Amino acid sequence: MHLGLDASRATAARRTGTERYALRLIQAMLASAATHSVRLYFRDPPAPDLFPDTPGVHRRVIPFPRLWTHVRLAWELAAHRPRPDLLFVPAHVLPLVCPVPAVVTVHDLGYRHFPDAHPPGQRLYLDLSTRYSALSAAHVIADSQATRRDLVRFYGVPEAKITVVYPGRDEALRRVDPAPVRAKYDLPERYILHVGTLQPRKNLVRLMEAVRRQPSAVGLVLAGRRGWLSGPILEAARLHAPRVRVLDYAPDDDLPGLYSGAAVFAFPSLYEGFGFPVLEAMACGVPVVCADTASLPEVAGAAALRVDPLDVGALAEALTRVLTDDGLRAELTARGLEQIRRFSWERAARETWAVLERLVAPTRYGKAG
Repeated sequence: MHLGLDASRATAARRTGTERYALRLIQAMLASAATHSVRLYFRDPPAPDLFPDTPGVHRRVIPFPRLWTHVRLAWELAAHRPRPDLLFVPAHVLPLVCPVPAVVTVHDLGYRHFPDAHPPGQRLYLDLSTRYSALSAAHVIADSQATRRDLVRFYGVPEAKITVVYPGRDEALRRVDPAPVRAKYDLPERYILHVGTLQPRKNLVRLMEAVRRQPSAVGLVLAGRRGWLSGPILEAARLHAPRVRVLDYAPDDDLPGLYSGAAVFAFPSLYEGFGFPVLEAMACGVPVVCADTASLPEVAGAAALRVDPLDVGALAEALTRVLTDDGLRAELTARGLEQIRRFSWERAARETWAVLERLVAPTRYGKAG
């Protein structure tokens, strides 16, 4: 197979979940490409260490200011020969004109569940582009069963056209001595941690209220860049100061220390297509309290205390239980370390290749879906 692969998101300087997914999955796919030929399409030149030279892997850097996948990649595929047998975009967008069969990954449809959590223009763009891509693609990869159900419900995508491939986790992320990071950010000895963009669907105002109700003076640390409508979140944090600390986007190198120093990781998000931070916290041996919604039951399994994210009382009670019950903490930690073994980028790459192979050569790899 000659595969075209949109690697534009993998070179982002500040990676959130979507960019991390693209980078780690592409790296794992290249490590298991076997007899396949791969052409990587970049918007910006990648750092040399991201994608080492590999036989059968070719790079094409094509700068363009906006709508890169929609417009510039479309022109690239239309104008240049030979074309790939198949295009894979590890995100929700397709070229507006795509002369080859394509596969996309849809991470979530949170904008359909919580439209007010997105700017109107962004909401319209996400809805139109995701609908177009999901219906036009030869096949769709979903991060979770929750996203798969949403694609069927909202866009009428045939179930047989969707394959769930769970993302992996960063296997280098594990428990470390938290002292250097604690000193760097002047963090308290005991704190509740949340990692993620500061935006309404993360449910952070309710989390702050749940922390305020704790019988002990444990603090809350919010680590993540500011997103849409972060103003009310920052104002609530100011009102709860100094008990609530807001850190700017934390570099990847600091994440193990931030997680390892936490007494509990709280993730009461209203909607997640997957929820990488839950696995990251578990990998660092931190007990998790998370929402019982969307994909989080799939990700956390029985290894977290799951609560209704709209019920502040239930959230506060779950945090109190973890903070005060050493036996429960030990049990959740052990379960978490077991749960993360279900997720690996090697497995995600293998299952992704299987989807692509079925589409390109059904007689060789099995019946196409």
